[in-house]
Amino acid sequence: MRLLFALPGFHRYERGAEVALLSVAAELARTGDEVTVIGSGQATPDDPYKFIHAGSIRRENFEKYPFIPPFRSETVYEEATFAAGLARRFKPADYDAALTCSYPFTNMVLRRPVASGNKPLNIFVTQNGEWPAVSNDAEYRFFSCDGLVCTNPDYFENNKMNWNCATIPNGISVDRFKLGSGNRGKFGFPEDRKIVLMVSALIPTKRVMDGMKAVAPMGDTHFVVAGDGPLRAEVKALAEEILPDRFTQLTVSPDQMPELYQSADVFLHMSLLESFGNVFPEAMACGLPIVGHDTTRLRWIVGDDEFLVDTEDNGAVTQALAAALAARDAPDRGVSSRVADFTWSRIAQQYRAFLGELMQKRASEQAISQTG
Repeated sequence: MRLLFALPGFHRYERGAEVALLSVAAELARTGDEVTVIGSGQATPDDPYKFIHAGSIRRENFEKYPFIPPFRSETVYEEATFAAGLARRFKPADYDAALTCSYPFTNMVLRRPVASGNKPLNIFVTQNGEWPAVSNDAEYRFFSCDGLVCTNPDYFENNKMNWNCATIPNGISVDRFKLGSGNRGKFGFPEDRKIVLMVSALIPTKRVMDGMKAVAPMGDTHFVVAGDGPLRAEVKALAEEILPDRFTQLTVSPDQMPELYQSADVFLHMSLLESFGNVFPEAMACGLPIVGHDTTRLRWIVGDDEFLVDTEDNGAVTQALAAALAARDAPDRGVSSRVADFTWSRIAQQYRAFLGELMQKRASEQAISQTG
């Protein structure tokens, strides 16, 4: 198959959506498909796919801009600048399918009318949420796609009557994310304290500051947040107030992420609801107990043996962290058996099967139309 993956942050940011879609693209390229990636970063020598640069203005430049529909966040402003370059470089006839998780501008460029009618299937991945697919308000009423990849069963149930859907989770590289001794000295973490780790952008929905308040009563615990974002100043100020000498905020490269997990004792995530969350299987694969918000969706990922609570109750989070730390020290603690469900090779097979079904369906419809 000739496949295109397009996202503003490709090869520029190493965040959930970028990591997930690039991992799928790379696995499909390695196993026989002709894959092209368009993003605002630069090609690297080890890319298994063809990379095309389409420039954009970095999202950090828009953090103080007014947020109005459809420019609801700094990322949408960035996407608008990327879409202009994407439109110039996107040649529809070169692809059988084009995939993105970015709306509205990237999705609309990939769906633009083609005079010859020879355009690729448009596949939208609900990596950042299902809202474009389920809402008819504002700019969302213009959403359309030929196939919807639902990253959790909830999204599938919500959308199966309106779109061609498949439930396909995100995955992890199990040869990278695994048990290990870590390297606290490398990251500047204290050796004599327990480490609670969050891997999260510093944005309101991630609720990093609520996590800080839950860790604060645990005097022998050091809190680490790996990520950046517009709330960095507020996070720093709160850390100085309630976690003096017990807080580290840092960003690390993708190749350092496994060692970062291995250097921690417990993984904490405070979002009330995630589309999927690559961080959960990554942390599980490195042997970390999980503390997160108790939802059916998260239990679908991590199972029933982790430490899920109402994270809007700071006291409950503190208690769950204490229980998770105790479990971490248990002699029989190992890697969750659920990790095997999230290997990228398995995920890529599911993408290939879904795309194949959609292509067969289109071919059958075209054949019927021609004979009719």
